Amino acid sequence: MSAGNSPRETLEMESFHTRFSAWTPFSNKSLNRQLFQERVALVSHWFDLWTNKQRQEFLFTIFLRCSKSQLRVVQEWFSERMQVARVDFSTVLPRFISLYIFSFLNPKDLCAAAQVSWPWKFLTEQDCLWMPKCIKFGWFLPYTPTENEYGAWKHHYIACVSNLDWLTPREAAAMYGTLNEPKTEDEELQERQREKCLRKIIWEKIALRKKLLFNVRPPWVSGTRCSRLLKSKCQPCLSQTMRDRVGFHETLEKQLILASLDALPKRSSVSGCHSYPFLPKKNWRGIYESDVSSSNALQPHFILISSRIPAYEMVVNSVKAGIVSVVYEHSGLTLESLFYLIEKALDGQKAQSVGIFSDGDSREINLIQGYKIGVKNLLRPEVRDFWEKLGSCVAPEDEGGHVDIFAPLGASEAGIEVLSQLSQLTGTLFTAPTGIATGSYQHILSDWLGRQWDRAPPSIYFSESKLQTWSSLTDFLEDTLKSVRKQLSPLFKELQKNASGRMIGQFVFDTMSMANTLNNQEIVQALADGLTELSKENSDRPLEFLSSFLLKKCSKKSKDFEGNIILPKCDPTATCDLSMEERNVVEDNPQDTKSSVSKNDSNFELLVKLEKKLQLDSAEKRTSVLRELFQSERKYVQILEIVRGIYVAPLRAALSSNRAILSAANIQIIFSDILQILYLNRQFLDALRDRLQEWGPAHCVGEIVLKFGSQLNTYTSFFNNYPVVLKTIEKCREMTPAFRAFLKRHDKTMVTHMLSLPELLLYPSRRVEEYIHLLYALRLHTPAEHVDHGDLTTAIEQIKKYKGYLDQMKQTINMKDRLSDIERIIWGCPILSEVNRYLIRVQDVAQLHCCDEEISFSLRLYEHIRDLSLFLFNDALLVSSRGTSHTPFERTSISTYQFIASVALHRLLIEDIPDSKYIRNAFILQGPKHEWICAAEGEDDKFLWLSVLQSAIKSSMEK
Repeated sequence: MSAGNSPRETLEMESFHTRFSAWTPFSNKSLNRQLFQERVALVSHWFDLWTNKQRQEFLFTIFLRCSKSQLRVVQEWFSERMQVARVDFSTVLPRFISLYIFSFLNPKDLCAAAQVSWPWKFLTEQDCLWMPKCIKFGWFLPYTPTENEYGAWKHHYIACVSNLDWLTPREAAAMYGTLNEPKTEDEELQERQREKCLRKIIWEKIALRKKLLFNVRPPWVSGTRCSRLLKSKCQPCLSQTMRDRVGFHETLEKQLILASLDALPKRSSVSGCHSYPFLPKKNWRGIYESDVSSSNALQPHFILISSRIPAYEMVVNSVKAGIVSVVYEHSGLTLESLFYLIEKALDGQKAQSVGIFSDGDSREINLIQGYKIGVKNLLRPEVRDFWEKLGSCVAPEDEGGHVDIFAPLGASEAGIEVLSQLSQLTGTLFTAPTGIATGSYQHILSDWLGRQWDRAPPSIYFSESKLQTWSSLTDFLEDTLKSVRKQLSPLFKELQKNASGRMIGQFVFDTMSMANTLNNQEIVQALADGLTELSKENSDRPLEFLSSFLLKKCSKKSKDFEGNIILPKCDPTATCDLSMEERNVVEDNPQDTKSSVSKNDSNFELLVKLEKKLQLDSAEKRTSVLRELFQSERKYVQILEIVRGIYVAPLRAALSSNRAILSAANIQIIFSDILQILYLNRQFLDALRDRLQEWGPAHCVGEIVLKFGSQLNTYTSFFNNYPVVLKTIEKCREMTPAFRAFLKRHDKTMVTHMLSLPELLLYPSRRVEEYIHLLYALRLHTPAEHVDHGDLTTAIEQIKKYKGYLDQMKQTINMKDRLSDIERIIWGCPILSEVNRYLIRVQDVAQLHCCDEEISFSLRLYEHIRDLSLFLFNDALLVSSRGTSHTPFERTSISTYQFIASVALHRLLIEDIPDSKYIRNAFILQGPKHEWICAAEGEDDKFLWLSVLQSAIKSSMEK
């Protein structure tokens, strides 16, 4: 542009440069900077809205367009911020650790490592690394190195290898003067020849034996006493056709398995006569001293605790001193093995009382896996035999003996029928709590059926303060103990379960100050309510207002405590043998074998009095149960409203304002079913509120529950989609940063009761079971002639159908997770996921090898080959080898598993090996192609394993 241009022409030229610029107005630096910053902000906003995959593609495109200098700037920035360069461990770690790492290398690798760098050359030539390698071959240094000299042993090793300086231990002893007594050359030559001949003989015998086994022995019908006993039976049929042979072999196989099960040791009587002797008897007289008579002093109180109880360690820690307690595994036991544990703990003594603290509801006891004791299966032979034997271990009723079941059996008709039949079968008084509390174990602290003693059954076995804390905070304690078990259980592998449970429970109790937790929660909640009311009132005298509010709350609390839903105490002179003939409808398909009480019974008049008293109190108890139903339903609806108010409403508002956190499809997947449940239960709550306001003895609630039960398909949709909902939450949390930040702001806050979104979605599955408990208690206190009795029965059947569906779904998911974990930890494990397959028990054993099987069992010698882990499923036995590795400076060990074989249970033979001075606790497992001689660690392990395995094989053959 010339100097003579006019101002107009100059302005036109500037606008031309601005308009036709390919990037920014370069003639104006301020505008250039402003426009650049605006475009950077726009690109950053787009970058925030992109997914993780889109961001990676964008970065890949940008880096391809960068020059070398720009990429070098990025590299330097990452080097300063992230420290991406690799560091030589020998320059960072202490020298003794680096030397320990290099000690695992062989001489060739050490020489190669010396060429890496000067620090590695210095470390790999240290004498502490080379001296053991030289001494191993008998190469000793002919002089003593000086203090500053290093590498002498390495040079000596290289020199010996170069000259093939190989010495036998005898030659090294003769040359360097070790403590071994030298031998002449002739003696050493004879010794070598003798060892060579022995090895040759052993190899020839092993090869001959393998050849004979391969040619002579059938595939698997040999090797045990049972097969040899029945071997002659198969000879006459060998000349038949192939089809007959196949059918015969299947029949013979079944006969062999049944014969092997019958040949196992049996326990012949209740007094303890069986093939597994007990430990020496203890002196109970010195342990249980009392001021009462000597007969009672020798009778301890006994409590049986199931591992299925949530936070069972806290229950074990609550057991009083002097009470005999046994913690047993819920899965992997049979009734016979469970009674074996009881009898061993009592050690020949009769118990003054026996408590059973197991999972259960108001209709049945979930004693062990596969045995839910109820009206239907109570008279099965194995179940009846167990209870009869248990009754023989309890003192007679006239001496105060009783069995206490810590399940709310007294809150339903079916539960009372179970107690009545148990009392008649055993001749022992059975008791159970009558109260019911939703969402907790408070029923164990309520009134109990049956004769009353000086103190309630829970106070006989437990410390009431600790038990009260446990019952109030069960879910919280179970979540806490999951991590505690993971850390401490490896240290307690060798201890008994009740001892380890007591230690873990005491540790948690002391660490978390559980003694004051419950009181502190009540105080904090009361103060929070008072401050909330104070903020609403804006009082000029806040301290007086707060004190008066707390006084009113305290008086209201005491009134609520007096009018609690816990049922009033029963007649002290009554027993739990309650006659059920006066009721028209009996729980769960009444059977002809139900027990009845004859009028000639001496307790018949007492039973009639108890029945009349129950009828008089039924109206009051029915009202209290209905109030409990209403209060629990109100709490449940409040939880569902938290989901809607805290999660759904903000997500939908963000979606409407074009600042979406989640897409509309994801919101629909996660929250649609739970919102429909909220709508359904709010209607149910309103109906209960209206009915409770006009409540009277003649009013009915069954029609309301029936209407609610007919709409439970909403719950079915939620249960079907629940796995998809959880996966969607996890996927959105991972892929969407905004949703991750949203959950971080709202999860586990005071508003959500310190719960996360997946935990809040658990409430519908728990609520279904609470409905059944409450309806059973309501029907129990509804007279048979009442109009509402039939509707309640129909409603119970409706909800029980959904409960069964939910239980089946939970069981399927748990089995799949357990099988997936087993597939992951066992190297080379085949696919285990099959329909209706579940794990029963895992047993660690030692595999043995017998050098000569021709001699009798009492004279056989065995060699320990390796360690095995036996995974018992309901249809197969998986055998794996177990390896144990120890980490330096750690107490715990790591177990690794290698798959060996799997055998179907209906093709598995078992044979017991009697104890001798050479072997103990051994048995033989034989499949179609393999045979294992195994030995358990202890006597109890062997008996429990064989009992569970025998039961599993019988169940598999019955299918």
